[in-house]
Amino acid sequence: MKKFTTLCAAMMLAATVQAAEAEHPSVKRSTNPPPSADLSYNLKVKQSGLALNGVATVQWRAGDGKYSIATESRAAVFGKVVENHSEGGVDEYGLAPVTFHEKRIRKEPYTTSFKRDAKAIAFTESATTYPILGGEQDRSSAQWQLASMARAAPDKFKPGSEWQLFVAGRKDAEVWSFKVVKGETLQIAGAEVNAVHLVKAPPPDAPGQQVDLWLAPSMDWYPVRVRFNDADGDFVDQTLEKVVKK
Repeated sequence: MKKFTTLCAAMMLAATVQAAEAEHPSVKRSTNPPPSADLSYNLKVKQSGLALNGVATVQWRAGDGKYSIATESRAAVFGKVVENHSEGGVDEYGLAPVTFHEKRIRKEPYTTSFKRDAKAIAFTESATTYPILGGEQDRSSAQWQLASMARAAPDKFKPGSEWQLFVAGRKDAEVWSFKVVKGETLQIAGAEVNAVHLVKAPPPDAPGQQVDLWLAPSMDWYPVRVRFNDADGDFVDQTLEKVVKK
């Protein structure tokens, strides 16, 4: 499923770094990562007109200047559809990924590497590289970076505020701009929970995927719902069912 989203030594890698055309925000912000926890989500998927249900699990660990995120999603009929792992440190910019590894159903695994010594982002699926300026994220760490930022400065996450992250994917990297839409009440594990709704919309002049993210202040700003929407109506929607702090 399309949704279930060693090069050379440092000297050679530095020589092949390509200047990114896109804006590359690098802003130092205070962060306060959520406590370590195991999170379970209910999963709903619409793919090419086919509706599926499933489960997603996230193992989030943070402490001693390090973090790791292990995610696994399973859907009826298909079984395991995606698994990924992000790990790295925590610096003055917040989460600082070192590696992001992902395996999707019917696709070869890939790795995105944040070469801290060479100050470059590299991909197993592409020869393109990007400079590390500070604050760069992968597709898994991005939502946890936002949660860490919100825990450090909750009063700033007000409707209309906008937060930009430079996010590396499978073959390249781009700016993800999240805008706080409003506060909403969600049903989480049978209880009403207030959450802050953020949206990453695709550029107005280009097709792309919209990402909706809900963070819950009363639950340490954990991501309680995440939804990926495609222009053709397909989507992946996961809602928190259980949290066990570690």
